Order: sequence, then C-alpha cells, then structure tokens
Amino acid sequence: MAAESGVRELEAISRSHIAMWVQGTQPSGQAPHILRETLSRRLGRHLTLADLGLEGETASQTDSGSDWSVDPLTVLAELGSDDLDMHRRKLLATAAHSAAGLALPTASWWAAAPAAAAKRPAVSPRPVTQADIDDVRGLTTFYSARDQQRGGASGRSALASHLRDEAVPLPGSRFRTEQLRRDTYSAVAEMTYLAGWMAFDASEHRTAQRYLTLAARVAAEADDGPLGGHILRALAHQAVDLGHPRRALAPADASLSRDRYGQAIPREKALLAIVHARALAADGDRPGTLAAISRAERDLARADNDEAPGRVGFFQEASLAHETACALRDLGQPLDAEIHFKRSVATRRQQYARTHSVTLGYLGAVQVQQGHVDEACATWSRALDAMTGVQSGRARDVIVRMRSDLSPVRGRGGRHIAELDRRARETLRAIS
Repeated sequence: MAAESGVRELEAISRSHIAMWVQGTQPSGQAPHILRETLSRRLGRHLTLADLGLEGETASQTDSGSDWSVDPLTVLAELGSDDLDMHRRKLLATAAHSAAGLALPTASWWAAAPAAAAKRPAVSPRPVTQADIDDVRGLTTFYSARDQQRGGASGRSALASHLRDEAVPLPGSRFRTEQLRRDTYSAVAEMTYLAGWMAFDASEHRTAQRYLTLAARVAAEADDGPLGGHILRALAHQAVDLGHPRRALAPADASLSRDRYGQAIPREKALLAIVHARALAADGDRPGTLAAISRAERDLARADNDEAPGRVGFFQEASLAHETACALRDLGQPLDAEIHFKRSVATRRQQYARTHSVTLGYLGAVQVQQGHVDEACATWSRALDAMTGVQSGRARDVIVRMRSDLSPVRGRGGRHIAELDRRARETLRAIS
C-alpha cells in the first residue's frame, strides 16, 4: 500500500508539471526527474530527459548523478544515453570532477537502501532470470579484461551500450525472489562501476564520478557491502589522482566499514586498505599510511587465489607493490618508491599491459627525480613499448609527464634523449 501511495503521489506531482509544460513553462529543479520517473512507470520502460525533450539547460543545471535522493535507475539510463551521444559526451568530457560530489549520505540512508529498493514498483512485467544475471556478469568480465589490457578508452562505448540497453532495464523488471533481486542489482552495480572505471582511465572524470556514484547507490540497494566498498575505494582513488586528498578520505574511510571491508575476502580487503594508504599519504599522514600499508600486506598474505571475485582477480603482488610505491612517493620517499615500483614491474602479469606501462612511467619519474636520467630514459623506453595498442588517459598523462621531465635536458642530453622524445611524441599522437 505504501508503494502504491508513493506512485499516486508522484503522479499527482507529475500532472501539475505536465500542465506547466503544456503552458510553455519548463519544469525545473527535481521536477524533470520526477516527471521522467512517473512516465517511465506508466510506459513500462526507462525514459531519459532527452526522450522528454528536457535534456538541454534543465538537465545541465541538475547534476542528479550526485543527488542521493533521485532514483538511480532513471538517472543511470539518462547518463548512458548521454554517454553514447557524441555531442553530449564531448560536453560531459569538459565537465570538471566535483569535489562536492564526494559527499556521502548518512548511515541511515545506507541502512534503508535495500528495503527501499525492494519496494520499487516494476516498470516491466518481464521476470528476471538467472541467465539475465549471468549475461551481465559475463559482459563485465570480458570488458574488465579488455580494460586491463588495452585501457579504458578502448571499448568504453560498447560497454556503455550494453549497460544502457541490457543491464539498466533489469532492476525495473519483476523478481521471483528477493535473492534474485539482490543478485541482479549487484550485477548491474558492478557493470556500472566498470563503466565508471573505464571513463576514469579515459580521463573523462566527471562522467566517471557519476557512474561510480550511481554504482555505489545500486550496490547499496543490493545490500552488497564488499562491492560497495570496492566502488567507494575507486572514488577515493580517482580523488587522490586528481589532487583532492581530503575529499578522498571520506570514501576511503567508508570503504573500511564493518559491512564493507569486514565482509570482504582478504584480497579485496588488501585493495581497500592500500587505497586507504594512498589517501592518507596524499594527505601527509605518514604514520597512518605506513599502518595501512602493513594492513594491506597482511590481508594479501591471507588471500586465496581460488576465492576472489572477478573484480579483484587483478590485485596481486604487482598491484600492491605499485600502490605502495605511489603512497611512498607521495610521502616524499622516492628511493623507497623506486624499490616497490621495480618489484611491481618484475611481478606484473603480461595481460595487464595498461597498468604495466603506467608503472614503468611512474618508475622513470622517480628515477629522474633522483638525478638518474639515463636509467629513467631506459625505463621510459620500456613504458613506450608497453603502450602499443593501449588507449588510456592515464598512459597519456605518463607521456606528458615524461616529456616535461625531459625538457630541462632535451637540448643537451644527446641522441638517446632526442630519440626517446621523438618516440614519446609519436606514441602520444597514437594514444590520444
């Protein structure tokens, strides 16, 4: 009865907005999203603001991806449509990452999310099957492996299309059991997370942040604590990389809660702990950073290769060494960082080409910082080799930093530096 009352209330509000619309007045604030949600339920499919002709000024004024009060499924459908529209994607790509968007809701919101989602009225009479869930998970696994090998800019549009057309409609369907509903929401949340992570790697940071925020919301509605922690640490990782250490601490701290870190398997715990270390290091907390690194090392030592979910299969010794090196670098310890970057390079598996190239780039940067120019050039040459076929904003940033570090010695560094700079320019053109 409560759900039916809520629908009636939404419909009453929407009727008033439709009347305004007919009279020539654009709905504003949250009104477009209320209108869209009500019409979606009436028509049995998710509509976007673009479908209603409201994607212009009104849509740009309301960044609902960061508003925890708006239905995430309708917002996700809208974001997916924007992401697949080349004009809209270009506009989104120029939008800045929002530090304010990292603000998290209260503990009571997280606690109430699963029950609220269970009461969400279906917009489609079609029942979800286990095969539907398996399809979403299979696609997520495929694109995750592709991201690791070739970078987030490769295949991002294809994943966004699968997400919008195949995954997003599922939570609006009917479920025979509560467990089936939660499994569906988890699968959709994980694919949404991957869309955000790939956008992050492609340097489309506002789009990435919105996908990751939506993924966290859907994971909360699935009551999937470990997945929620995984997504929150991604938000923290992005904030650290973009220079927002204080803002990164909120999602990093939240990822370590009892129902997230506490329920995760050891390999995922290690990932959450080391990203927490990255946030602490960026904020200048040396004791906290070292304690978090030790925690991550202990967690990974307890990890069992057979029990990890696919999303953390990549996180092994090389990944821990890479993130540890980044934390030590940010604490102003380039020699210690160099040791761990070298360990990462030595233990990295071949299928992780994108991350391998970035690790080599970071290693060269700490080497040149210590005055070891020739050694850095040799390392950067290996980084450029590893970038063959990679489409990644983070790899592109490595090359930009490399050329900046080479600038003081470019004119007097001899033929090998000139050749490295030439290769860097060519790789930059290929990767952009």
